[in-house]
Amino acid sequence: MSVNIYNNVSSNKQRTALLLIVFLLIIISLGWIFSRLYETPIILYVAVIISLFQALIGYYSGDRVALALSGAREINKDDNPDLFRVVENLAITAGLPMPRLFIITDASPNAFATGRDPEHASIAVTTGLLDILDKPELEGVIAHELSHVGNYDIRLMTVVVVLVSVVALLSDIFLRVNYFFGRSDDRNSGNFTFILALIAAILAPIVATLIQFAISRKREFLADASGVMLTRYPDGLANALNKISAYNRPMRRVSSATSHLFISNPQGKTKSFFSNLFSTHPPVEDRIKALLG
Repeated sequence: MSVNIYNNVSSNKQRTALLLIVFLLIIISLGWIFSRLYETPIILYVAVIISLFQALIGYYSGDRVALALSGAREINKDDNPDLFRVVENLAITAGLPMPRLFIITDASPNAFATGRDPEHASIAVTTGLLDILDKPELEGVIAHELSHVGNYDIRLMTVVVVLVSVVALLSDIFLRVNYFFGRSDDRNSGNFTFILALIAAILAPIVATLIQFAISRKREFLADASGVMLTRYPDGLANALNKISAYNRPMRRVSSATSHLFISNPQGKTKSFFSNLFSTHPPVEDRIKALLG
């Protein structure tokens, strides 16, 4: 299993820029269609301003929001010296700054990393994770999360989530405004621009979300592989994933906005092809197979 970490960091930075462009184009297109429909060019400008504002807010404060939504509390070395030692040693091995550490009081075993770059990174683990994993397994999970940090996945996914939410917001505004204030002649006459706007408003959030989920699943596979490069012990992470997946109850504080961050889906298992398509995580069986194959 060979993964060129440095090429991946560069690729993630380029992908972040590309995704920004793609999503901004989607947002601008929605704004242009809606402005043509209502013959109000200002809608386009408002759409661009909203998207830029949301992207900046998410970029600089997305980590604080994710930690708050999860009920995470920051700890210091005296609170859990064993955890600190594991993270510190792996951070040194990975050549990364020591991240801030957080604990989530929840019996469901899970963990996530967040932050806009390695210098502003945080790692949160649940009490359930600390209870059921031995040291090699915990090292595998922490190495996975540090790989997200080192690979700039945390920046990439923060940007993606923010832009997906902007697409959904614009589509929702259009549908609500059209329902309450739309012109009946547009609805009844088969106005092409109206039909185009309606299709765009319905499909754009779905397409954007599918893109987000596909990227998230790919990053999980890559973080697994990168994490194993740090520990040199694939069984540690594989065993940890096995134990985590065996606990089939969701976390008490679950938000769809932060589910993609966790090492395992905090909302529980997905079994069918259709549900996996809309899942932020690949099947655990596939991840273990990739680790040990």
